[in-house]
Amino acid sequence: MRIDRSSARSLAAVYAALIVYATLHPFAGWRWPPGVQWSELLLLPWPPWRSRFDDWSNLFGYLPFGALLLVSGVRGGAGRLPSLLLAVTVPAAMSFALEVLQGFLPSRVPSARDWTLNAAGAAGGALLAFLVDTVGGLARWHGWRRRWLGAPSGGGLALLLLWPVALLFPSPVPLGLGQLFAPLREATAELLQGTAWAGLLDEPDWFPDAGAAPMGVVAESMAIALGLLSPCAVALVSIAPGWRRAPAILVLCALGVLATTLSTALNFGPAHALAWMTPRAGPALAFGGLAALLLWRLPPRMVAALGLVTVTAAVTLVAQAPQDPYFAASLQLWEQGQFIRFHGMAQWVGWLWPYAALAWLLRRAAAPR
Repeated sequence: MRIDRSSARSLAAVYAALIVYATLHPFAGWRWPPGVQWSELLLLPWPPWRSRFDDWSNLFGYLPFGALLLVSGVRGGAGRLPSLLLAVTVPAAMSFALEVLQGFLPSRVPSARDWTLNAAGAAGGALLAFLVDTVGGLARWHGWRRRWLGAPSGGGLALLLLWPVALLFPSPVPLGLGQLFAPLREATAELLQGTAWAGLLDEPDWFPDAGAAPMGVVAESMAIALGLLSPCAVALVSIAPGWRRAPAILVLCALGVLATTLSTALNFGPAHALAWMTPRAGPALAFGGLAALLLWRLPPRMVAALGLVTVTAAVTLVAQAPQDPYFAASLQLWEQGQFIRFHGMAQWVGWLWPYAALAWLLRRAAAPR
């Protein structure tokens, strides 16, 4: 029997990649663990110190991973018990391997405590999903998804679920994602250092000096509006034409506001949670939501074509956003202290979400009727 592909499989793969990045960041200074023999390499130490925040983040950070693995196994045709075994053992093995690899990084400390909490969190998530499936929750969710989104909607649903996560990483423009040119320039400069091609970085045609001048009112407003219209286009392509499209757009608007508010509160404190809602941001959000509502009666392929233009324009505008001191300060806060465990997850999702959306929209626009 053929089973429809679940978005849980894509989400589990993305979540695993983000865990690897967050655990081994910054991937620099690899060396053999000092004073450790081959026979001692797999013996994880139990650290004498204890951080309550680290304990909770290690426990709950792996909980969605275990749940996603079980759901993907069940939806892929495997039974509940084999899926449960897979969802418990794979995260535990992956966490153990990552803890061992942390010993090769000078900025990381391997910990048996972290591994135990990671394995327990994944097992808890798998058991929770197992119980939900036992009482018929997954079947009801699948039926609801088929009524709202239709069959080939796994990729679109994964993009919509990852969009609020992408907004948690600080951005120079509200709802502005995909600012990948600056890190690409830094990575290219490091790669070409000392070669004859290093001068290419000084060519503005190859790497434009993004953010050299402040964005104008129109450019910033359009970047915010297109940042909201982009996920709305994904939703409109995923949902068949009908009344269900309108509430989906309203939900995405609310998610965008809530995720951006939470990101600002994490960066600058709860007292400044709504500091991002500037006189430009409010009208721009209203314009983006209204534009999405105007598209709700169009066929999915036409919306996919318009979505390609929307996401491309949004990325182009965000690339021109200035690197103001407040944005630099928020990045420094994420790269240090308690946010270090979530730094790689939200950062990579924020960088890559528009390009994943472009690939998915292109596939849907080119799909046969």
